[in-house]
Amino acid sequence: MTYTVRLHPKVDKFLKKCEAQLQERIRNKFQLLKEEPFRYLEHYEGDDCHKLRIGDYRALVDVDQKNKIVFIRVLDHRRRIYKRN
Repeated sequence: MTYTVRLHPKVDKFLKKCEAQLQERIRNKFQLLKEEPFRYLEHYEGDDCHKLRIGDYRALVDVDQKNKIVFIRVLDHRRRIYKRN
């Protein structure tokens, strides 16, 4: 029941710009999604997706249960992420 975690290219670019400690914390949180994604995800009211809380950062996530894929489509600070979508 292991899921595959995939990142949107913009999310990958954002992570590369982050400081190493924050980058590691975010990547560790993404690893937790591989086993039990719905344990950590909440439904996002603004769109048909889920959100993942990582301290002051938020990720908007799509989950394909049939193909066992967790797709991280947006990652940003919480004050900016809700204004984007």
